[in-house]
Formats: sequence, structure tokens, C-alpha cells
Amino acid sequence: MTETPLPDDSLAAMTRAADEAMMTWGFAGADRSLVKFRENAVFRVTGPDGRRRALRVHRPGYHSDAELASELAWMEALAADGLPVPAVVPTPGGALMATIGEPGSAFQVDVLEWLDGAPIGSAGESMRLAGPDLARVQAETGRLAARIHAHAATWARPAGFTRHAWDCDGLIGPTPFWGPFRALPAIAEHLALVDAVCERARADLAAFGTTPDNYGLIHADLVPDNLLEAGGAVMLIDFDDAGFGWHLFEIATALFFLQGTEGFEAARDNLVAGYRSARPLPEADLARLDLFLALRGLTYLSWLASRQDTETARELAPVLVGLAVRACRAYLDADA
Repeated sequence: MTETPLPDDSLAAMTRAADEAMMTWGFAGADRSLVKFRENAVFRVTGPDGRRRALRVHRPGYHSDAELASELAWMEALAADGLPVPAVVPTPGGALMATIGEPGSAFQVDVLEWLDGAPIGSAGESMRLAGPDLARVQAETGRLAARIHAHAATWARPAGFTRHAWDCDGLIGPTPFWGPFRALPAIAEHLALVDAVCERARADLAAFGTTPDNYGLIHADLVPDNLLEAGGAVMLIDFDDAGFGWHLFEIATALFFLQGTEGFEAARDNLVAGYRSARPLPEADLARLDLFLALRGLTYLSWLASRQDTETARELAPVLVGLAVRACRAYLDADA
């Protein structure tokens, strides 16, 4: 992935692009407020009639036009099949995305329907729910993941569909998708551990293989921030990281921030039970969960390595590094 470096006033530039995009989509008179600023800037746009939408301004170079169009095409198909994901809002001319700005530094923009619901937690605090509500939401999350995987297995992807792969190369190859995790200063003392994990993981992934039963198009970011709950329903947002990968990587992502807590085993059981209510998950596959927790940890180290100068990365680094090292050790211990 080759990203165009953003200038110091990047948020200001993305905000200007959002204002121009509002005119493109015909949202004259709507209110705009910033919701998130990370790989993209997400704005909540509220029309005079109270209808809300999510307007996303993407970081230049993070996704190609074809990759972003593919993400939106999959979201459209999921929403059309009744899955609880945001519907894509086209321009008045029917385009799913627009390009705002000068060639070479233009921003890709798209608009999604706003889903009303509260995140079930955050990376920092993990789950905010407790008791029966938490168990139900975890089971629903597992069921939703299975439904998404089942949809992807039968969906006829449009011509030109392209997304990155969370495969062995994308996870731990010479140029991991997010960045060089070995270059992260915070893991300098853990390099021997990381190297041992990568060596063993390559062999284990090769033995596991990639078949329609265990590998396909996944959301790849099933974290508490992206799961909304309202009235007992669980909804999923933020398909920015969607790509091809192992189904267990999805489950490991949902469990990653619960490592070391008293609720980890119950969460695993709830997620698996929910998943199996909609799609098979063999015990032999589930036995590899430690592998995918370790790989999820390494991807978070990659994310930190490529964003060390950001406030978000600095805030999350202690949590992510600690959990990644824990997952790597658990994987090697389990596989010993």
C-alpha cells in the first residue's frame, strides 16, 4: 500500500472536500460534524428533515478507486440481502463515490446511511455491556460474522472486484499490509518472540490452507467500536479493512481485546455458538484460534509501526503491544 503523506492541515483539507462533496450529493442546508479522523475522516451529515448520513473522505492512496468501489459494491449487496450494515447512498447521478480535488492529491468520497445505535465498547475499554446483554450481543456478533462469510461464499462478485488479502504475505510477509511491525521500537526486546511466531505461523497456515470453508471475503475489523447495538439488534459498520482472509481471523479480531480478562472464555463460547447457529465451524479449525490471535496481534503492531506519530497510535500502543506479546506467547506455548 502506498499512501500519499498528508500535510499538517490534512483535516482542514478533508473538511473542505467534505463540504464540496455535500454539494455533489445535493445535501444543501445539512449540518456537518466530524465523527472520526483516522484512515479516513468520517462526518455525520444531518439534513433539515433530521435524516442522517455518514460522509467518508478517504486518505489519498489508502485504497485505489477499484478497491473502494469493490468495498461499496459488497456493502450494497449485503444490505440488499438484509444484513445489518449501512446502505450506500449514491450521488444524484447514480455514482457510488466521487473524487474531490486536484489529480495527485484528490480525495475519494462516499456516503452511507447512518445507523442509529451505540458502540458496544472500544479498543481501550473493550466491552461496555455486561451480563445477559453481553452474552446475547456476543452470540449475535458471531452469527453476524457467519452470515457475512456465508454471503461472501455465494455472492457473484462484479467484474474488476479487488481487495487486499489478509493472507500469509499480507499478515507476516516481507511487506505486511499495514507496515513493518519489526521496525516498531516498542517491540525491540520481543523480536526473537516475533520471529519465532512468524516461522511457526507460516508452517501452520500452509497446513491449514485456503478453502471456501475456512477462507474468503471477510470484514476484518470486528472490534467493539464497529459493532452497534440498538433495541437488541447488532449492526456492523466500517468495512474499510474488508478483504480476503481466514474466517478465524474474524473471530480472533472480535476476541482480541478480551485476552486476559475473566470473560474471555465465555466470550469465545458465545461467539462460536452464534457463529455455528448460521454456519459450520469445525472443532479442528477452532483449535487454531491461538494462531489467529497472534496474527491479529502482529497486524496491530504493523498498524502502530506505520502511525507512530499519531495521537491515536500513541494512546493505544501500550494496550496493543501488551496484548500482541501475550497472544504471541500463548500461541507458542499452545503449539509447543
